[in-house]
Amino acid sequence: MFSSNDKLFMERAFELAMECLDDEEVPVGAVIVKDNKIIGEGKNKVISDNDVTSHAEINAIRDASKNINNYRLNGSSMYVTLEPCHMCAKAIIDARLENLIFSTKEPKTGSIVSIDCFFDNQFLNHKVDYRFGLLEEESSSLLKDFFLSKR
Repeated sequence: MFSSNDKLFMERAFELAMECLDDEEVPVGAVIVKDNKIIGEGKNKVISDNDVTSHAEINAIRDASKNINNYRLNGSSMYVTLEPCHMCAKAIIDARLENLIFSTKEPKTGSIVSIDCFFDNQFLNHKVDYRFGLLEEESSSLLKDFFLSKR
C-alpha cells in the first residue's frame, strides 16, 4: 500500500512534528513532494506565529508555492502526520495537490474521513486522492503524549 519513498517522506513529516515540541505547538508536520523531491515543508506554528491559519499543511503549501514560484502545486503529494481540518483540506484542493497521505485520524476536526469526507464531495472542482495509516501509531502516540503533558 505504501512505498519506501512514501515512508521516507512521512518520516520527514514526523521529524517536523517532533520539532513542534520545542515550541510547545501541537506536533504536526507536513511535506510536499513533486517528482520524488521535497519542494515544501511545514509544521504547526499557530502559537509562535499568533496565527490561527499557521497549520503544518498551510505552511507546507506556502513553502512549496514559494519554492516553485507557483501557487498551483499540480502533480504534487502532501504527507502529513494528522488528518487535515476543513481549512487545510480546502487549501489542498485550491493548491491542486494530486495526493494526500496522512498518518492518523483526527476524530474531532478531521475532514477527510473522521467527521466529514470533504474530498468525496461532487461539487469540488478538483479531485485529491488520499490514503492514511502510514506511521499511524507513532503519530498518534506523539499527539496523545503531547496532550497528556498539558493536563
